[in-house]
Amino acid sequence: MQAIAEPTLSPYQRIGGDAAIRKLVDRFYELMDELPEAYAARKIHPADLTESGDKFFDFLSGWLGGPQRFVEKHGHPMLRRRHLPYAIGPQERDEWLLCMKLALEETVEDVPFRNALYAQFVQLGEHMRNRGENTHVCEHEAA
Repeated sequence: MQAIAEPTLSPYQRIGGDAAIRKLVDRFYELMDELPEAYAARKIHPADLTESGDKFFDFLSGWLGGPQRFVEKHGHPMLRRRHLPYAIGPQERDEWLLCMKLALEETVEDVPFRNALYAQFVQLGEHMRNRGENTHVCEHEAA
């Protein structure tokens, strides 16, 4: 008898879908507002974080393998290009990652999954960095 393979869950399903992503995003922006050590990252965002939170929720939904809300509403994410107007150096990256790490710790119980997600966020944060040592902009991203 052949073993039946269990279906592989997408990260979107593993995190808990929309409700869990909304909880993560809301906590992330609460931390950005609350933590003095997130000041540099916070100041590049608008005073009202509602739209930022909605866009981040839409992005994370698709990024994690769920509904492609961001693409449907705004087109291809082109994250680096969309962030080029903002000075994102090592400090802003690290502060953003601090908020994400704490938000993940508070909202994602599965430790190996949480650690894997954080590792992906570290790569994403570094990709967004456009100031500081060894920073370059690819031609196709700057156009």
